[in-house]
Amino acid sequence: MQTITPFLWFDNQAEEAMNLYLSVFKNSKPLSIARYGAGGPGPAGSVMTASFELDGQQFVALNGGPIFKFTEAVSFVINCETQFIRVIGREERKR
Repeated sequence: MQTITPFLWFDNQAEEAMNLYLSVFKNSKPLSIARYGAGGPGPAGSVMTASFELDGQQFVALNGGPIFKFTEAVSFVINCETQFIRVIGREERKR
């Protein structure tokens, strides 16, 4: 399991961005696309997230708009096996 996954925020261009990155990097592949359901917040069937891998590093492109506008910001998801691991890591950094 990859520990840290960068999330790239877009208005509604996540799939387009993923395809661009896949065309630029030789060692890359698409992983999955998740689509909004009837309950939104995006239009039903539109792309919510597009997961892909570039040279062994996983990324997720997320369509957050129009409520959350596109910025150059990046978010990170930290994958942990348990809540305990996250708390221990935080306590060790405070020391």
